[in-house]
Parts: sequence; structure tokens; C-alpha cells
Amino acid sequence: MHCACNKNITHLATMVQQAHDHIDFFSRRCVLVNGPVIVGAGPSGLAVGAGLRKQGVPFVILDRANCIASLWQNKTYDRLKLHLPKQFCQSPFFPFPANFPEYPSKSQFVNYLESYAKKFEISPRFNESVQSAKFDETCGLWRVWTVVDDCEVEYLCRWLVVATGENADKVVPNFEGLDEFGGHVMHACDYRSGKDYEGKKVLVVGCGNSGMEVSLDLFHHNAFPSMVVRSSVNVLPREIYGKSTFELASKLMKWLPVKMVDKILLLLARCTLGNLEKYGIKRPLMGPIELKNTKGKTPVLDIGALQKIKSRNIQIVPGIKKFSRGCVEFMNGSNLEIDSVILATGYCSNVPSWLKESDFFSREGVPMMPFPDGWKGKSGLYAVGFTRRGLFGASFDAIKVSQDIAEIWNQETRSQTKHYVTVLCDQRYNK
Repeated sequence: MHCACNKNITHLATMVQQAHDHIDFFSRRCVLVNGPVIVGAGPSGLAVGAGLRKQGVPFVILDRANCIASLWQNKTYDRLKLHLPKQFCQSPFFPFPANFPEYPSKSQFVNYLESYAKKFEISPRFNESVQSAKFDETCGLWRVWTVVDDCEVEYLCRWLVVATGENADKVVPNFEGLDEFGGHVMHACDYRSGKDYEGKKVLVVGCGNSGMEVSLDLFHHNAFPSMVVRSSVNVLPREIYGKSTFELASKLMKWLPVKMVDKILLLLARCTLGNLEKYGIKRPLMGPIELKNTKGKTPVLDIGALQKIKSRNIQIVPGIKKFSRGCVEFMNGSNLEIDSVILATGYCSNVPSWLKESDFFSREGVPMMPFPDGWKGKSGLYAVGFTRRGLFGASFDAIKVSQDIAEIWNQETRSQTKHYVTVLCDQRYNK
């Protein structure tokens, strides 16, 4: 083992020296990391960092934004709360404060993560955008290139942890005539509240959790929301008879197959929510858990939007055909005059744009292997936050990743220490 370690060290020293020899010419800095580089300072990256910190492994966290959990801080609406009970969303080794409600608010969750980073002494390097990352077969190291303050930085590391998650970049579909619409158009990541939409007719494109909650928020601010429901969607109550639907599903999954659990959940949803098809919301052929596991499509957990849909305060409209000046035409030929458009069209992974590797991640930027096996790749590559199981799944993977890296790191450190002690003893003996 120590021979391999010495070989890596030799290559590292050579590469660092070469980089330093060209610093002035290329305006590049070279950083040797005695541990993993973690890309992403969201809940997943912080969780890996905490696990490594507990085991004494050094690391560097890089993030293109200016803060931790930038998706939560900079790209979510004000009324957002955790969709699942807090016990399923807390990060490893640090529970939520006891005085937090069952479903913490956006600000409470951000405060919790900031306390988490402080507790485990995690200091990410912000405003540092990863341009590319590639494994160098020659020296057996990852080479990670970033840009910060117009300067290129190269990190050399033994392990690379991809923690940018499934929701790194917004998805903006192309609609015919949208450029001619003339009204205000924004993605849901830029929406904060409906206070600026009072009295306005707003088209919300998308019927997932974000689309439902944005529509509800618009109604509460005296706007007139219409929500596009183009495809089928599973809608479940957030709670069933006072108990968390997610918690109930988790317990049932321990004893019953997925399809049976789905049938139970859909039956309970029908009893509590009624028949939604008459309001324009069709159910998919797959149940909510099966669809989530296979396609990554999250079921909607209703927190009040359905009541407004049933009372026609939130209008359901079909798929969009095209836009025109101040108007939208739907696939069924009907037209609707609107003032604004909010695209609740979701997010996607950005991994394919910077990770130069094709075996572990799919074209969509998620691990090829499904949960629970999609956390470890080849050559020291790891992934956290791609489980399609939210914060709960991310914590599960973060623990495994940090333990795996720590085990290898400690073995190599002990081997190096043993080797250097042997060399020192030999030198003393020869004297």
C-alpha cells in the first residue's frame, strides 16, 4: 500500500511544481488537497463534510454560489416549508431543535444548516464555479478546474464527491410565441411571493409541488391563478388522519411490496381527497412510490391547493399550444388572456456539463445504478443527493460516502506513517 501512496505523492509533487512554474503565465493556482474535493455546499455536501470531520479526514467544499444551500436561500418562494416531517429531513449527527415545528419553514431550515456548518467547522469555498473535473489515469488523481475572481484554480485530489444534486439548474421549456407574449415571464426559482400579482391573471406552468404551492400563494395574494396540467400526476394528502403520509408509507414498505403500498395510499387518498379527475387532474398508471423510484417523479403532497381547485379559485387548464400577445392558446383550442407566466417546470442536474466521465452518470446527470447502490463509482468518485428520495436519501448516502473515504484515508495514512518510521529507524541504525 505504501508504495502506491509514495507513487501518488511523487506525482503530486511533480504536478504541483509544474503548475507553480507556470502560475504567472497562465494566472493559475494549483491546490493539493489531502483528502476529497466535495462539489456542492447544499445539505448533501455539508453532510459528507460533517462525516469526514468526525473521522479526522481533511476536505475542501466548492460551491459556485455565495452561501450554503443556495437553492433554498436564493431560489425558493417565501412560503416554502419542508414537505416531510423534520425527523426525515435532518442531517446526520445533528437533529433539528426540539422547538421546531413538524414541518420547518424555509428560514428555519436554512438556520439549521448554518448551525450545522458551524458545529462541524465546515467552511466552503464560495463563488468558485467548477468548470471541469477529470480523473488523470497517469497519476491516479482527480484534477478539478474552477474559476474564481477571473483566476483559474486547479485542485488535485484522491477523491471527488459530486454533491450538486438533482436540482442544480432550472428547466425552461421552449413555447411557441412566448417571445411575443409581452407580459412578465419568470421561472419559479425567481418567484418569492404573490404580493406583486394582486389582481393579475397568472398562468402557472406545471402541476408539481412547486406549481401547486405557487398557485395557492398567488390566490392568497388576491391574484387569479390558472395552472397548466399537461400530464397525469399523483396527488396525496400530506397527512392522513393526522399522521404523515410519508411516515405511513415508510412503515408499510417494511412489510409490503411497493405495488401493494401504492394501492393502499391511493385508496386512502381517494377517501380523503375525492375523485380529482373531474377537476382535470388525472392519475398516472403507476402508483406514487413506484413512479418516484423508477422515473424520479415526486408525488404532490397537498397542503391546501386542492381545496382552491375544487372551489375554482385555482383554474385547471390543459397543455399549451402557443402564446400570443397577452394570450395563451391551449391544446384543446381554447384561449385565455393572461398578464404573467410563472414556469414551475422543475430542475435538472448539471453534472454532464462539467464532469468528464461517462460510466457512472447518465446523460441526465444521475447515477446509472439505482438506490441504494448509486453512491460509489470508480477511481474515487462518489455521488450524494441523487437518490430521488430527498433529504432522507441524501443523508443515507452521505454517511456511507464519508465512512468509505475515511476508511481508505486512514489505511493509507497509517501505511505512510509506518513507512516513514521504518525509513527513519533504518537511517538511525545505519549511522
